[in-house]
Amino acid sequence: MKRPDLAPPTHPIERLPEEWSETLRAWGEPAYRGKQVFQWIHQRGVLDPDAMTDLPKSLRAKLIADGLAMPATIALAKPSDDGTRKLLVRLGDEKDIETVLLPQLVDASERDGLQEEDADDDASAGLVPGDVVTQCISSQVGCAMACSFCASGVAGLKRHLGAAEIVAQVILGRTQLTGNERIRNVVLMGMGEPLHNYEAVARALVLLTHPDGIGLSARRVTLSTSGLVPQIDRLGRDFGGQVALAISLHATNDATRSAIMPINRKHELSELVAALRRYPLPKRRRITIEYTLLEGVNDADTDADAMVRLLSGIPTKVNLIPMNPVSGSPLRAPAWTRVLGFQRRLQDRGLTCFIRKQRGDDIDAACGQLALHGAAARKGRLGLPVLPVLPGR
Repeated sequence: MKRPDLAPPTHPIERLPEEWSETLRAWGEPAYRGKQVFQWIHQRGVLDPDAMTDLPKSLRAKLIADGLAMPATIALAKPSDDGTRKLLVRLGDEKDIETVLLPQLVDASERDGLQEEDADDDASAGLVPGDVVTQCISSQVGCAMACSFCASGVAGLKRHLGAAEIVAQVILGRTQLTGNERIRNVVLMGMGEPLHNYEAVARALVLLTHPDGIGLSARRVTLSTSGLVPQIDRLGRDFGGQVALAISLHATNDATRSAIMPINRKHELSELVAALRRYPLPKRRRITIEYTLLEGVNDADTDADAMVRLLSGIPTKVNLIPMNPVSGSPLRAPAWTRVLGFQRRLQDRGLTCFIRKQRGDDIDAACGQLALHGAAARKGRLGLPVLPVLPGR
């Protein structure tokens, strides 16, 4: 994967092997040990220098003095009936974020012969959790985007996460795996807007995909954004289109989208769609379009037809997400017959379209449900803003 220019590391975990080598050289240590330290942290998930047994004690002492330690802990692990696990992660300043482990669903009879499939394309009937796990990670404490159907913005943005805190979620997530489970996919779809925290997210992406570390394939990392256009362009330039892009669309006209997603007031649909056309997609790759279905807001046949026109000529797949319950919000999902009808209308007009299976909703781990525990809802944050009179409603 193309290596972007990165902001300097701010925590020992954030150093790349060559940066570790430079640091160790300055300490009077052999530069080759830089790769060893990096592998202990990212490949083996060991953050205690005293446990790095092939390093001399003098170097281990220097690593401790340098502040090498895990920047987060698991405060609570909540299992769901469907195999989903939500982890409440406590940061060093006592702030909390959430990350979710989602075992890919497979037919029980084929569990040992798992096929290479997109994580979002699981069927929904008669399946059991398999060994391949997708982890949904957070990029901020809270969120500034204030989307009306999402709980993550309940208390607004508290602060950005550092790259070390982003990567630590995956290191901690691996400690919760059982049996033959492995994390193959990582999606930046947790708390926060990843592109609002671009510098830290960019470094985290390089760390997560480094072959001497966790070693995720870039095509198995998906970044979801509400539509920060300049940063979409920067992501495309910095990573050559290798990072999979998911767009939170959720409406097909500016009036509705601006009402439920304030970011649209800054970057309207025409600007966003132009950025998608510019994104340097590799061959046979598609942009994921996320569309939360809200009864009476964006679920009409005219909305489906508008989506087809809007995305014409862009390689995409659409994930329909019937809104998951969010405490305090008057918004709700349409009836299942309407969801199926919306999907059929898109498919009949040539769009690849899936309905995302509701998973982890019993532990508030489903799409749109990640939020700060105990955060008081800011007035109006979870309620639908006053909508303008919309054409055709």
